[in-house]
Amino acid sequence: MTKSKIAFICTHNSCRSQIAEALGKKLADDVFESYSAGTAIKNQINPDAVRLMKKIYGIDMQASGQSNKTLDALPAVDGVVTMGCGVKCPYLPAKWRVDWGLNDPTGQTDDEFIKVIKQIEKNILALKNQLKQSPR
Repeated sequence: MTKSKIAFICTHNSCRSQIAEALGKKLADDVFESYSAGTAIKNQINPDAVRLMKKIYGIDMQASGQSNKTLDALPAVDGVVTMGCGVKCPYLPAKWRVDWGLNDPTGQTDDEFIKVIKQIEKNILALKNQLKQSPR
């Protein structure tokens, strides 16, 4: 059976969606492929996200080849996860979609950033479990 392809979408594809892509690759690669993209991308991944992901998980998002991408850079996906940006994402064909409703930690303290990162980790693990139980 082929793995599901999941797209994590956020406005700038610089923080929450990049974190979700990285954690998806680390924690759920045996169940689904992780991608991220944005609707109005920035020119780099959020430096605090890069620093904290390296510190907490040993993941170097930049060295692993992650970069800011627009929706047209995505392959065909099975599921779409929006981060809670309040953005009306352009239509992206998928079998299902969900919004995680996460606050953007950009410009916040490390503690706030870590709360969001840990919530993304929980959500990734829950999604992994859900897809293992009943592949969509």
